[in-house]
Amino acid sequence: MKTFALLFAVAALAACSDQQPPDTTAPDVTSSVEAAAPAQPETGGNGADASPGPITAPGPTATANQESDYLGRWTGVEGMYLVVAAKPGGGVTLDMQWDLDHKGSFDGSVTAEGLRFMRNGVAESAVHTGGDATGLKYLAGKRDCLTVKPGEGYCRD
Repeated sequence: MKTFALLFAVAALAACSDQQPPDTTAPDVTSSVEAAAPAQPETGGNGADASPGPITAPGPTATANQESDYLGRWTGVEGMYLVVAAKPGGGVTLDMQWDLDHKGSFDGSVTAEGLRFMRNGVAESAVHTGGDATGLKYLAGKRDCLTVKPGEGYCRD
């Protein structure tokens, strides 16, 4: 019970810190970030080759390429999972179990920032990282992972 309470407290703090930067930039964060983000990888190249983030191609095909990078089943720890499927009208559906007691399905979208979705009234993002960035010992060393927040991550085997 203490472990669950500690995990809940860490998740709540992480959710608060993840939510502040997008909310403070502009009321219409998604469109301004999506418009600005494709230019960064084109001109960028500042990061090392081992960058944990996705590589984004410029132009309209960037969204399709990014979306395909997220589709499929991702495995977490202790029975946690994330299944990302394309929706016929656009966007994605996330079917997930994110802790021992909670699972559900959520609509989402792929943006330059990552896989964005609303879960229980909280805006969340799943970004490409390595297993070490998830903060989970079981996922350490894996290369193809999604991290929602410290202590919540999913990897492909």
